[in-house]
This record gives sequence, structure tokens and C-alpha cells, in this order.
Amino acid sequence: MTTYEEFIQQNEDRDGVRFTWNVWPSSRLEATRLVVPLGCLYQPLKERPDLPPIQYDPVLCTRSTCRAILNPLCQVDYRAKLWVCNFCLQRNPFPPQYSAISEQHQPAELIPMFSTIEYTITRAQGLPPVFLLVVDTCVDDEELGALKDSLQMSLSLLPPSALVGLVTYGKMVQVHELGCEGCSKCYVFRGTKDLSARQIQDMLGIGKYGAPQQPQQQQQQQQQPRGPGGQLPSPANRFLQPVHKCDMSLTDLLGELQRDPWPVAQGKRSLRSTGVALSIAVGLLESAYPNTGARIMLFVGGPCSQGPGQVVNDDLREPIRSHHDIHKDNAKYMKKAIKHYEALAFRAATNGHAIDIYSCALDQTGLMEMKQCCNSTGGHMVMGDSFNSSLFKQTFQRVFSRDQKGEFKMAFNGTMEVKLSRELKVSGAIGPCVSLNVKAASVSDVEIGMGGTCQWKFCGFNPHTTCAMFFEVVSQHSAPIPQGGRGCVQFITQYQHSSGQKRIRVTTIARNWADASANLHHISAGFDQEAAAVLMARTAVFRAETDDGPDVLRWVDRMLIRLCQKFGEYGKDDPNSFRLPENFSLYPQFMYHLRRSQFLQVFNNSPDETSFYRHMLMREDLTQSLIMIQPILYSYSFNGPPEPVLLDTSSIQPDRILLMDTFFQILIFHGETIAQWRAQKYQDMPEYENFRQLLQAPVDDAQEILQTRFPMPRYIDTEQGGSQARFLLSKVNPSQTHNNMYAYAGMMPIPNAVESFYQLYLFSGCGHVMLVLISVGFFFLYSSSDFSYCTFCFIIASFGLVLEVALCSYFLAAILASGC
Repeated sequence: MTTYEEFIQQNEDRDGVRFTWNVWPSSRLEATRLVVPLGCLYQPLKERPDLPPIQYDPVLCTRSTCRAILNPLCQVDYRAKLWVCNFCLQRNPFPPQYSAISEQHQPAELIPMFSTIEYTITRAQGLPPVFLLVVDTCVDDEELGALKDSLQMSLSLLPPSALVGLVTYGKMVQVHELGCEGCSKCYVFRGTKDLSARQIQDMLGIGKYGAPQQPQQQQQQQQQPRGPGGQLPSPANRFLQPVHKCDMSLTDLLGELQRDPWPVAQGKRSLRSTGVALSIAVGLLESAYPNTGARIMLFVGGPCSQGPGQVVNDDLREPIRSHHDIHKDNAKYMKKAIKHYEALAFRAATNGHAIDIYSCALDQTGLMEMKQCCNSTGGHMVMGDSFNSSLFKQTFQRVFSRDQKGEFKMAFNGTMEVKLSRELKVSGAIGPCVSLNVKAASVSDVEIGMGGTCQWKFCGFNPHTTCAMFFEVVSQHSAPIPQGGRGCVQFITQYQHSSGQKRIRVTTIARNWADASANLHHISAGFDQEAAAVLMARTAVFRAETDDGPDVLRWVDRMLIRLCQKFGEYGKDDPNSFRLPENFSLYPQFMYHLRRSQFLQVFNNSPDETSFYRHMLMREDLTQSLIMIQPILYSYSFNGPPEPVLLDTSSIQPDRILLMDTFFQILIFHGETIAQWRAQKYQDMPEYENFRQLLQAPVDDAQEILQTRFPMPRYIDTEQGGSQARFLLSKVNPSQTHNNMYAYAGMMPIPNAVESFYQLYLFSGCGHVMLVLISVGFFFLYSSSDFSYCTFCFIIASFGLVLEVALCSYFLAAILASGC
């Protein structure tokens, strides 16, 4: 008999779907009481090598308000050649080409193993993908040279039919013309003035064909050579040309790129017009190729320092905003910049264009303000230190990775629609997409994430791209769904394949209903704690974008407590009696690591780093998301083969090597004894061959991870006492360091002591009392001759100052002792 674990894994491998609950409660009230919402993680492009090539259109339900697609869950009458829609129960005739079907001769879409199937629409016009490079030239010569090498390399990875264009920017913005022979030609725009799409269209001369033409212009057009289908070539072809036509000229153009010539005074920043350059790129594509698969690839080497989208001024004495500045509302450029980039993101998403941002600099570049350009359009966000680093070079190369058939793994200009059986409604989605605001009867009034619609736009996505979907059970408690039935969900994803073909992928799944009041154990047995952890993490991060950090942490804690109350077993006043079912046992530790992760804790991270980390959590699949939330720790020793160990300080031993994978970092940590042996070069001696193999084993495993992950993680090799050991110590549970002399009253562990004293300090108001008393003392000193009263005030104020210093000192000592 198949266990739930096997059932869940089979569904993920076949359909790319992981539900939080695999048996669904039969009423809305019972679904609310389950605490973790009913939802799923869905990968629209889950790799399935065994999918049959379907070269015809899907069969749709004839009811205009349904339009679901024929699937294995439909009831079929082979004699009458009819099928019953499993969503609206409409009886539909098969089209004429299905006249020969029978129980022995079924089309692929009716075979149960093909609950996910992909159609290729051959009659749709094939369009090549478009790649528009937007390059920052305000970087030093070494950085620019490394970036040019990567861009020239990328041209060899593009398909010959792909269209490519180039925009460079510094103080000015240059749009390069690729169609001219013998000389370089570009259109120059001021970096301080924002332009509308129509203005860009007119200035570049790509909008004149839509305007009334003079007879002389009409005669010139008639004499132009016509392209396939008898159509005139687009005027945008001057700026966007097929790779096979402009490969040599674009390679030469990139090789001739020079640093921005505008002088930079000492103590000043380079004047960058990132906002205007991105605006021109968006305007160029929406004028030339609307509603077509395209990528704007923005390469940033520093913050935007002038014009629309500015995040900092050009004075180096003024640092770019921090989390503290944002909290204090002291980031004067932030709101205006966010508004500018959000408007660009909306325009790009409307036309199906993805925006990638490759940010390589030692300081912040404004990713926090620009984040919506990637989050809304499904573009990549890559953050590194240098364009000359292997992290950037290999990550950029993996953007163009191919599958077993030699085709790009990326997809373009997609839309995803959700069909639901009558007992369900969709509450929303959280992922790299935008709402299409399509109302339907299946749309819930309760919104989670991007709600109020049943369709979402994915401008760019790949096999790892995952969307979190949330559902609502609509049946009332007084009239629950009859037992024995099944609820159905169908995902319909239409997208432009990298070959230019239009494809439709359909995934149809079903789950059983159960009465939670009588069969709660059936529902709890179908709980997927890993999917629940990722869905709750995405919900918490989505909330963190608008709510205060402490409020989000309290929400995470409250939801965990409610879940444990609902499904835990415990005796009153006996903490040691608490037990959770096995399929719930990992969920609390996921929440523990989530609340102390960089996704919810902004301390020691810049706003750009926080935006990057949250961006990755919102788009990666379940396995990678779990690694981000709770890193994996492997131990290597002479005692046996490598084994996973607890993410805890107790796992740090002198005779062990640890390999930690946080998704963003791959860290190899050598224990104290191992580090000493390595320093003495024992691994180079023939008699210590086993030690050399022990040192090499984690390196080989790390390289295997580094070769496949996107973006490429940072590789760290450290040892006990090393400066970079802090990356490991910041992630492990500090269980041993908490049991020390700072425990309060001999029973309270340090975290509780820290929290208690911090709350005491906050609520006692010592600091406020001290300030008030000092103010009163000075008032009487200058306005009264009653020096005895003044003396009394100063004595009380001094006592308040001493008390506050004592509490702060204790609080600081407790933090240092706890390793927080």
C-alpha cells in the first residue's frame, strides 16, 4: 500500500504539485480551523521527459463560463462520443477527429498517467525571443572588460534567430543601431529626463509608420524589400536584429565599448542614469514587440545617482539608505524611485517582457527600489561583488542552459489560469507573477497574496519557477460536502517556448473530501509539512513587505501555537508530555529557523540583500526553498560515510568536517583538530592518504552543488576560529551557548532572560523618566531659587541613568553570552 510520503512524492514528480493538505476538509469552518491554509506549490514548467508530443489543440468545455480542458478525470461515454466536464458537469460532444476513440484506443489526454500534458499549437505564429542588453559603463576598465567578455560569450549561446539589441548608459543613455554597415551609430538621450513610450517611439523613428504619411514616404515604402508574408520590415529592426545577422557587428561594438567619458570629481559618484536607461528599454520593446516574449537584461555596477529612479546623490559623503534610515523615514529618494520602477515593471509585465537585473558592486546599487521589476516580470535577480568573479560569470552562463533536447529551459510571455470544482474558490497566488484581474465565479473574496483573479501573468519562467496558490472551501458547516466525493483543480499555462512555438501545459489533479469533525485523523495524516512550511514562509515574507517586522514574527508564532494546539497531544501543566504526529514534527523547527532567517530579520543585512533573499524564496521550488529556510548540514569524519547532522552547535566537533548548504552559500568548516592536521600538511604525506580523502570528500560534494545551482552560491572554506566561521555560527541553533552563567534565576535560558530584561527595560520607561526629571531639574535651576528641589531632581535623574545603564549592560552581556 502506498504511504502518504510516496503519494506526495509521486505527485510532485508527475505534476509538479505539492498540497499542504492531501485530504480536504468538507466545510469552510473546518478548513479555517486547520490553521495552515489549503494551498499548493505548483511548477508550471516541471521537467517531464516522458510527456508525449501533442501536436493539436486541446478540447475545451463548451460552456462559456467554464472552458475547462478535457482531462483523465472526466467521465467519457465512448458510445455516444460525449464527455462530462468534471468542473461544471456540462455534457460535451467530442470533435470529429475523435470519432475513432474507444476504451482501448484513448487519446493521451484521457490516460491517467498523463494528468499533466502539453499541447503544441502549430497554427500559431512562431516568434523568436528578444534579448535587449542594457549595460552600465560607469565601472572601471577591469570590470567593464570582464562584462564585455561575458556579453560576447552570451551571443554564442543564443539561437541564431533570436533578436538582440544594445543600450548603454552612464550620464547619458545610448541606444545603438545595429543595422548600419561600416560605422557605429547610436541615439543619445539625456539621463535626467523621463520619456513616455510615445516620445521614445517618435525619437527612435519606430512610431512613424503608424502616423499619416506623405506621398513621398509611401513611395519609399513601396520600394523597400518585403519580408516573409509580404510585410514591410519593422523599423525597430535597426535596433533589434537576429543574432546571425549582427553577430560580428555586435561583437565588435561590445569590444569597442569604453568607460563613460564624463569626468568624476574627487569625492563624487559617477552620474548613472539607470532609471532612464531602463525606461527607454521598456519603451523600445513595448513599441516594437508588444505581447511578445522578450528579456531586458540590465547590468548594474552602482546606484542610480541622477534622474528618475535616483536612489542616492553623487556625494560620496552621503551613504545610500539603510534599513535604519527606511525605518526612520530618512530615505528621501526611496519612495519616488520605487514608484518609478514599479511603473516600469507594470508596463513590462503588461507586454510580457521580463526584466533581469545583474548587480555587481561592493556597495548597494538600489535593488530594493528596483525589486518589483524582477518580482513582477519573473526576471532574474543576481547580486555579486564583481563582474570579474566566477560567481557572476558562471551564473550568467547558466541563464542560457539547455535541456536534453538542446532547447532553452526558459519560457516567455506565459499566462496561468486556475479552474476549480464548485466547492472551491481561489484566494490568490504568491510568486514571480502579476494579476490579470480576471473575475470569475471561482474567485474568492478573501485575498492572500495577489488575489481577486483566476489568471496570472508569467513573463519569464523556467522549470524551477514555483507559484504558491491558496484556495478556500466555500461549503458552509451546516451543509458540508457529501463524503466520498473529490475536489478538482486544473492549471492551464499558455506560454511562448524558446523555439517560438506557442504551447499549453495542462495539469489536472483531485483530492478526497473528509468530514473534519469525524475524520480529523484522515485529514491530519495527509498533511505535508514541507509544503506547509514553504507556503507559510512565502505568506510571512509577503506580509513583511508591508507590515512591521515584529508583527510578522508574532503572526508566525501565533500560527505555530494554534497548529500545535490543534494537532498536538499533551497533558495539562506537563511540558514534557507534548507530542506532535510524525508528519508534523519538522514543522516547528522550520518555523524556528524561518523567524531567525534573513527573510524576516533584517539585522546585519542591507536593504538590497534583503530584497535579493526574498526574491529567491518567492520563486524557487520546494526543495531549494526548504534549504533557504533551514540550511542542510553534513558531517564528514573517520567514523563512517558522510551523514546529515542537526543544525546545532553540538554538531561542531574538533575531529569533524562540516558541509553547510544555505542555498546562497556553500561552506566547508574544518574542526579544530582537522584544521591543525591540515595546517601541518598531513594530507600531502603518503601514509595519511585517508586524511587526504577525508579533506577531498566535502570539496567534491560542494562542487557538484556549485555546478548546477542558479544563481551560483558563494563558496566558503573556513575552520574553527576562522573569521568566516561566523557564517556557520549564525545559522546553527546555539543550544550549548545558552546554558551558561547568565541564566536568569537558575532556570530561565538566556533567550528568555534577554527577552524578559528587554521587555522590562522597554516597559519600565527608565529612559523616559530620566529625561523628564533632568528637564524638570534644569527648568527649576533656571527659573527658581529652590536649589534643594533641583538637587533632588538631579539625584533621581542620576539614579534613573544608573538604572538604565545597568539594564543596558546586562542586556548586552546576555546577547554576547547567548551568541545571538
